[in-house]
Amino acid sequence: MAPKLSDSAERLRAAGNQSFRNGQFSEAASLYSRALRVMQEQGSLDYKEESVLYSNRAACHLKDGNCRDCIKDCTSALALVPFSMKPLLRRASAYEALEKYPLAYVDYKTVLQIDDSVLSALEGVNRMTRALMDSLGPEWRLKLPSIPLVPVSAQKRWDSEYHKETPKGKSKDTTTAKSRVPSGDVERARVLKEEGNELVKKGNHKKAIEKYSESLSYSNLESTTYSNRALCHLALKQYKEAVKDCTEALKLDGKNVKAFYRRAQAYKALKDYKSSFADINSLLKIEPKNVPAQKLQQEVNQKLN
Repeated sequence: MAPKLSDSAERLRAAGNQSFRNGQFSEAASLYSRALRVMQEQGSLDYKEESVLYSNRAACHLKDGNCRDCIKDCTSALALVPFSMKPLLRRASAYEALEKYPLAYVDYKTVLQIDDSVLSALEGVNRMTRALMDSLGPEWRLKLPSIPLVPVSAQKRWDSEYHKETPKGKSKDTTTAKSRVPSGDVERARVLKEEGNELVKKGNHKKAIEKYSESLSYSNLESTTYSNRALCHLALKQYKEAVKDCTEALKLDGKNVKAFYRRAQAYKALKDYKSSFADINSLLKIEPKNVPAQKLQQEVNQKLN
C-alpha cells in the first residue's frame, strides 16, 4: 500500500494528476475534492490554484460521463478565473454531450476568441453549426445566447501561460491546429464543403469530390469533409481512397461514426474482413444501437466464419 500523502493541496493535486494519467478518474476526482477542502479550510486566496482544481475535477467527471457535474465545476473554475481555456473546452464538450448545442456553441466560439487555432474548438463550432441549423432552421443565429467578448487581458494571459508551460522547441498542445488557418480560409472551406454536399444530394459524386478536395486545400481540419469525400469514393467504387479519407477523418475526430462505418464498408469491399469488423466494433462502442452498423456486422461476421 502506498504511503499516505500529507493533506496539502499541492500534494493532493499532484496525486490527483497521477491518478488521472492512470485512468483512475473517480480516485482523481476524490483527491481534487480533498485538495479543494484543504484550501477552503485554510482560507486560501489562491484563486488560480482553486480554479485549476475545479477544472481538473471537471475533466474527471467528463471522462466518467457525468456531464452535469462537469458543467458545475467548469462554471466554478470560470467564476474564479474568467475565460480560462480548459474549463471552457470541457464545459463545451459536456454541453454538447447533453445536446445543449447553443451553450456549447457559445463556449467553443469564446475559446476561438482567445486562440483561433484551437482544433477542438474549430471542429466543435462546425459540429454545433450543423446541429443548430438542423434543429433551429436558417435563422438559428438569432436564437443563440449572447457570446461574451473576451478581453485582451485574457488573451495575453493565455499566451503568457502557454509560452511558460511549453518547453522550448516543443510543438503546440494537441488541442491546437498544426498550423494556424486564417478565419477567411475556414469560411471558404465551409462554403466549398456545402457545395460538395449539394452535389452529393444530386448524385454527382465525381464533382463533389472536386469540391471537397478544394475545401481541404483551404483548411484540412474538418473531419466531416474527409468522411463526406469518402462517401463519394465508395459510390464510385474507389475503395482504397475511401479508406484513406476515413483514416484522415478519424485522426481529426476519433468518434466520427460515419468515418468508421464507411471505412468498414470499404474494407469489406476490399475483402479485408478483419479490419472491417474492427471498425464496426469501434462504431458500436460509440453508438450501440446503430442499426446499419449492426447489419453490416452480421454480414462481415458471416464472411469471417
